[in-house]
Amino acid sequence: MEGFRSHLRVRFTVVVVSPEAYEVPARPPRDAAELTRRLDRVRDRIARAGGDPDSVTVVAVTKGFGADMVDLAAEAGIDDLGENYAQEVIAKFAHGGTRPTTGGRRHPELRLHFIGQLQRNKVKKLAGLVDVYQSVDRPELVSELSRRAPGAELLVQVDCSGDDRRGGCPPSEVSGLVALARAEGLRVSGLMTVAPLGGPEVARRCFRTVRVLADELGLETRSMGMSADLEIAVSEGSTMVRIGTDLFGPRPDRHAG
Repeated sequence: MEGFRSHLRVRFTVVVVSPEAYEVPARPPRDAAELTRRLDRVRDRIARAGGDPDSVTVVAVTKGFGADMVDLAAEAGIDDLGENYAQEVIAKFAHGGTRPTTGGRRHPELRLHFIGQLQRNKVKKLAGLVDVYQSVDRPELVSELSRRAPGAELLVQVDCSGDDRRGGCPPSEVSGLVALARAEGLRVSGLMTVAPLGGPEVARRCFRTVRVLADELGLETRSMGMSADLEIAVSEGSTMVRIGTDLFGPRPDRHAG
């Protein structure tokens, strides 16, 4: 009977702590101070998962939000920002909402990551605005980047799901794509992945696969984990997490109005 009570106490503790650890903001931050507090909570989650908050880069994802949220992120001292859509990158970061022809962009102090599925015909528009291309997954993109953005920094996206709609390079082809990018003069700093659907253990297997690949290829950056699976990613060796909802709240409907 005593063992049964002990078991109940352990389960009760997990239920009580979990809602605090995974509380999702219901609205965007009102000011830089509130955004900073949310960032501190993300870093606390990283630490609780066994990671070093000073070593794991937090890429704040402003997809779906306006330029005002980019301004707020800069004011809060965030260093890395992520965007998914070329048209949003241009609208938020290009002076006057058009791609610069002579270089320069809004908030040059921010390191801008393109994390959405990258189309070849969008590379020309993004060159000069994006610092890191996280979703390179095929030779055609490597060729276009070497032509439009020589020496660009990139991550090779790894597909752990086999679902072509999610983007990514099959694990068996990653080494060849990394070698090609390097031969084209591009700077491959790591690998990126999006965990497949299917629950925590499916995500864990994916993250572990990417970590092993990165180790084999001598790549330091493992961009793995988002708001919902941060702990699993960090425990499997992530050095970069992409966080949107836990910093900025639910995204506005892109089709509203």
